[in-house]
Amino acid sequence: MIRISLLLLACILLCPQRALAWSNSGHRMIGDIAQRHLTPVASAQVALLLQGEAEPSLAGVASWADTLRKSNPESYKKTERWHYINFPAGTCAYRPQRDCPDGNCVVGQIERQRAILGDRAQPLQARREALKFLVHFVGDVHQPLHASNRKDKGGNDFQISLRTDLQPEAYAQKNYVDGVMGTNLHSIWDYYILASEGLSTPRYADRLSALPWPPKLPGKSANPADWASESCKLIDSQHLYPKPHKMDSRYLDAQRPLAERQLRIAAKRLADLLNATLTD
Repeated sequence: MIRISLLLLACILLCPQRALAWSNSGHRMIGDIAQRHLTPVASAQVALLLQGEAEPSLAGVASWADTLRKSNPESYKKTERWHYINFPAGTCAYRPQRDCPDGNCVVGQIERQRAILGDRAQPLQARREALKFLVHFVGDVHQPLHASNRKDKGGNDFQISLRTDLQPEAYAQKNYVDGVMGTNLHSIWDYYILASEGLSTPRYADRLSALPWPPKLPGKSANPADWASESCKLIDSQHLYPKPHKMDSRYLDAQRPLAERQLRIAAKRLADLLNATLTD
């Protein structure tokens, strides 16, 4: 128990940054599923915009906005606030001036990047980056802890002791001791819920794609502000915060259907957004 406590303390001290959302696998699945539902015109536009990318697909660029953290730290520093939105305690209602000053939140950036993508007068590079941002941010806004009204940085400050056989990602390996992972609630939603299903990303995407389409949406709104409010409301309605700070696979198994549902909703809305933006 002493070792576990020390491990959690080390995590608090050594991991101050926000965790990423959905991990590479989750973002890839959203891009993969969305691309299957593009119109022919939108699909051709995506191919044109992503020409020259190492993997010219929505799945292939879905995590680009996160990779800036290592590949271009200055750019990531400028865009870090674009990945999430913070609501005041006790509310999930969006107020632009309060919650997204100067468009520096995930809601404002979905709107801004969509405008750039849809403007054929913009340089190709600007539209390409806008597409890559959109693929990522539509995924982010559907991760409940990226639209939080808690004062814990989207669950990053809510420490968790997770007993698991699942090996952590390389950067977190130092926090895995004797089958116990010192982590936080955001990382549980970022990585562990999906990874613990034990499927490769392509197989997981195929399985989710085989479910009835379109997924049932919580609302018909195409407004990213409404998507953020929906995600925020899930935190309490679906009991995302466990009472103890210790958990095992039972929490992961119980929350996985919700995580998968959010991935499919994100894919549906991403496909609809791109079809409306790129199809004349």
